[in-house]
Amino acid sequence: MIGPMPAYPLAAPLRSGNRRALARAITLAESSRPEHLLEAQRLLAEVLPHTGRSVRVGLTGVPGVGKSSFIEALGLRLADAGHRVAVLAVDPSSQRTGGSILGDKTRMPKLAVHPGAFIRPSPSSGALGGVARRTREAALLCEAAGHDVILIETVGVGQSETQVAAMTDVFVLLTLPNAGDELQGIKRGIMELADLCVVNKADLDAAATRRAKSELAAALHLLTPRSASWQPRVLAASALTGAGLDEVWAVVQACVADGARVQARRQAQTGQWFEELLREAAWQALASRLDAAELGRVRAGVNAGELTPVQGVSALLEAVNPDRRRGGG
Repeated sequence: MIGPMPAYPLAAPLRSGNRRALARAITLAESSRPEHLLEAQRLLAEVLPHTGRSVRVGLTGVPGVGKSSFIEALGLRLADAGHRVAVLAVDPSSQRTGGSILGDKTRMPKLAVHPGAFIRPSPSSGALGGVARRTREAALLCEAAGHDVILIETVGVGQSETQVAAMTDVFVLLTLPNAGDELQGIKRGIMELADLCVVNKADLDAAATRRAKSELAAALHLLTPRSASWQPRVLAASALTGAGLDEVWAVVQACVADGARVQARRQAQTGQWFEELLREAAWQALASRLDAAELGRVRAGVNAGELTPVQGVSALLEAVNPDRRRGGG
């Protein structure tokens, strides 16, 4: 009779809060090597009962809004108060070379050396949603390591980036005092998902900040709230002076105070995650059965306009399942 599988070597040091073990675990989860994928899933399964106890906050905003400075200021305040803060910061990857800068530790120098904080920059690697492919796994590993606040910084504002809302409890949109012009570049979908809007750099212009808060509140009033039990708030803050940061955290705590709403949101997010993984696995299974030459021929036909995308997909499905052409299963 086969006995129980022995504990995964990284599990114990990870659970004890060892930073090196956490970094190694996330590296394992991010690896694309098949053997690493199996090891990562074994580790996640083992530590899963010790996850789910953090506050997960997603932060987004247009380039230049000061996301990194805001996260560092808020993270330092929380870490000094005794919280264990993990920052998962995603850097955009080059579409041509696949490389990324991974400079978030240099943009958060004080938080990076704080004993109560852990910063992990990861390349987006072309993934939609402004988050790395394994950001969800990284968040779970951080929770297992004892971090009770997870801050996820996204690449910027874009329609595809709404995926960050599918892995967090609170979604924060950062804007600038000149929000009147900036609102034109913020997609409606982002605004509808925001649980909290923060006018950052409020120290620059008090009048412009008040105007921005008013315009944001008016815009949110016209949209359908993400949750029937939560009305999105608009606040002002300054990462430079620290003004407003306590109020921001108080609103985040108020947003997660309704345990039933948070639980329902997380269940929905898990279901969405499953569907995304299922689509990815289905494509990989299909690709493994396709002849490379046939795939190239169909792709070239679609690109040349000789086939519609629907016809191209149908041709590939028929190539791996000839019964479709005959009306079979």
